[in-house]
Amino acid sequence: MSEIKQGDTVRIHYTGTLLDETVFDSSDGRDPLEFVVGSGQIIPGLDSAMPGLAVGDKKRVEIACVDAYGPINPAMRQDIPREGIPDDIPLEPGTQLQMQTPDGQALPVTVVEANEATVTLDANHPLAGQDLIFDIEVVSVN
Repeated sequence: MSEIKQGDTVRIHYTGTLLDETVFDSSDGRDPLEFVVGSGQIIPGLDSAMPGLAVGDKKRVEIACVDAYGPINPAMRQDIPREGIPDDIPLEPGTQLQMQTPDGQALPVTVVEANEATVTLDANHPLAGQDLIFDIEVVSVN
């Protein structure tokens, strides 16, 4: 069996949890995740755990937030005037919305706070600032 190296296409089954064991994603019941090692297709901490593993290997990978979705960036939070948002848009904290950047890209945001004057939107990844744990199993290596 050959060990995984940079540039290999691998397929893994995984379960991603927060430090409190809350599952945030899993390939359970789905096809394995396929990616090229070292290509930047997945978070850096998981990518760097792949070299040296082989088909059938199982591993628990603990990833600090800086090697996952990064720390929370305060510049990614913005207060916008409440009057600029249509009345039919729900604004309860935690609501996921989608904005459009000036160049037309879709940008997912989360409502953090809303009052009569302003709405605070957060464009950080929902897992930013979180240390993560992945339990992985290597399914194939090409």
